[in-house]
Amino acid sequence: MPSPFRPALTLLVQYAEYHRDPRNIQTHLIGVPLIVLALGVLLAHPVLPVAGVALTPGWLIWGLTTLWYVTRGLLGLGLAVSVTVGALMWAGQQLAATSALGVWTWGVGLFVVGWIIQFIGHYYEGRKPAFADDLVGLLVGPMFVVLEFMAKMGLCRDVMTHIESQAGPTRLRDLAQASH
Repeated sequence: MPSPFRPALTLLVQYAEYHRDPRNIQTHLIGVPLIVLALGVLLAHPVLPVAGVALTPGWLIWGLTTLWYVTRGLLGLGLAVSVTVGALMWAGQQLAATSALGVWTWGVGLFVVGWIIQFIGHYYEGRKPAFADDLVGLLVGPMFVVLEFMAKMGLCRDVMTHIESQAGPTRLRDLAQASH
């Protein structure tokens, strides 16, 4: 089993190899944030007051993943992912504060919808999700999505160029050919 502590570029290239169809990438821009938001809701309890701060399982996991993201060799991207995941975690915690029923309704509902969107994308791709071969793909997904948004803003061009040179360009999979 490969180490989860590989460099970000290595992880992103591997992840990108499973995500070359633009329709799949677009579904991930919606599905991955929904799943992270759902985890924020589902991990909002129990609340443990620690030094005047409400510590939840979600915030503990956020802290650990932040350490992982910022130590993969691309500090700017690691910080951007951590801030983004933190914002989604915070929003999830707010939804969880509505009621116990709200936790399950929002949490499970967003989680299921997020994964349905992901699997629709992988239908277009014609390939299983990256995490099926390497569980670290579950952590790389948010990094990939944040990188895609940063690239749309003209940032991280060198990283995107490296990924495309290794994983190949994006391309639409011909679904008519795939069904034969």
